[in-house]
Amino acid sequence: MLHEFISTNREAIISRCRAKVAARSIPPPSEAEIARGVPLLLDQLVDTLRWGTSSMDIDRSARQHGLDLLAQGFTVSQVVHDYGDVCQTITELAVETDAPIDADDFRTLNRCLDEAIAAAVTTYEGESQARAAVKQQQASQRSSERVGFLVHELRNLVNTAIVAFEVLKKGDVGVSGSTGTVLKRSLLGLRDLIAHSLDEVRMVRGTTNSKRIVVATFIGEVAAAAALAASARGITLTVSPVDADLAIDGDEQVLAAVVGNLLQNGTKFTRQQGDVRLRVNASPDRVLIEVEDECGGLPGGGDGNETPSFEQRGADRSGLGIGLTFSRWGAEVNGGRLYARNLPGRGCVFTVDLPRAVTVGPAT
Repeated sequence: MLHEFISTNREAIISRCRAKVAARSIPPPSEAEIARGVPLLLDQLVDTLRWGTSSMDIDRSARQHGLDLLAQGFTVSQVVHDYGDVCQTITELAVETDAPIDADDFRTLNRCLDEAIAAAVTTYEGESQARAAVKQQQASQRSSERVGFLVHELRNLVNTAIVAFEVLKKGDVGVSGSTGTVLKRSLLGLRDLIAHSLDEVRMVRGTTNSKRIVVATFIGEVAAAAALAASARGITLTVSPVDADLAIDGDEQVLAAVVGNLLQNGTKFTRQQGDVRLRVNASPDRVLIEVEDECGGLPGGGDGNETPSFEQRGADRSGLGIGLTFSRWGAEVNGGRLYARNLPGRGCVFTVDLPRAVTVGPAT
């Protein structure tokens, strides 16, 4: 029987197949294919021949093999060549040893391999296309998120500029004061955000405008803009002193959007006449920027580190509800992460955890 011949000469067939794989230049052999691919193919063929030659048995084993090769990083060309190598090696060895294998057995072998190739390649291609579709969907989702980020931060900057303008319009403060500075910074932020949006690579591969940021200066600028929105809602924003030596490396525009968004959401969801606190803690290698609000606690009442989405639980239902998603993205592209700690019945603390710069360079 053919399967008995293959079993008896298994090691010789494997050795010859490996030599064929190693000598092949197109497609180039992989280490996994030489070490594992040939024995796997041969065992599959022996099992198929031993237990019968029905199309169902061949399809089942070959389809699984196609998935195995895809998982191991093999190309579709390697799937076809590997089956061909096994067939050629068995035929050559049978001729050399004058093995008593009749024409029907060889026809069975060729039919098995033909059906196995078809089944394996079909499954391989189908799964490969499915994975490609998933990747394309993920890429499309990331593209939508980038557009959403742009829209979301444009809205935040415009809202800040409107609040500053309304304060200036009342005539109680001068244009040259702090409120005028906030208005100017918001307009400059709009200009910079639009300019950055033209750089698609920045959104896809991370940040390209990384620089040394003095944390105390950064927090002061972000807090100045947030204080206006907080005051307009009757919320008190408390900013703790920041060590002047603290510094981080990152994209200041993105990080300002991250922290500013957390402050705006904290102000939005905090009870009337409540408090929002902005503070910075540090360790030898990390800088933690924390925003604590009085929103009443996170949904579900968990007390661990989480990254939930803000829910539209208050009377103010404005906004797109995507701010936290982009805050998390902004932290990640700057080498950090965003997480939340629940304060049941009181509020929550959102933390932007970033790598600490080794030294403080000149502020730019």
